[in-house]
Amino acid sequence: MNKGSTFALSFPLTMAIIDGIIVRVGSERYIIPTTAIRQLLRPVEGSYNNIAGRGETINAMGKLLPLVRLYKIFDIKPEHKNPWEAIVVVVEGENGSKCLLVDEILGEEEVVIKSLGESLKSARGVSGGAILGDGNVGLILDPEGLFELSESLG
Repeated sequence: MNKGSTFALSFPLTMAIIDGIIVRVGSERYIIPTTAIRQLLRPVEGSYNNIAGRGETINAMGKLLPLVRLYKIFDIKPEHKNPWEAIVVVVEGENGSKCLLVDEILGEEEVVIKSLGESLKSARGVSGGAILGDGNVGLILDPEGLFELSESLG
């Protein structure tokens, strides 16, 4: 007999799979690594504060946490601007937690991280991209980079 086929597969060493929560802001979808998420909530109107000199906060987990509006960072039109009509994702970074404002939680998925290429390698707030189960692309958010961007936007 001694007949058959041989297949050789090679995979990039940089390939990584992460668990992520897929969120929607306007018509865009983003992936937040589950390891960074502390809590998902729809805040009540009374938990929102706008403190002069400190910016917007949400009372979550017994603390006043800064609110980051993803639609402002990525310059997209959101479905909801009021935090009590939207969803808040409490994410943790190296220097504490912040609240990310999103329109909707779409689900949890394991995704393969794809590089954004050399031209977007230094983009802050995004660590890569992923092809979602439905074939669309979602950007994987980097909480630390988002925190830096939100602080520079004021």
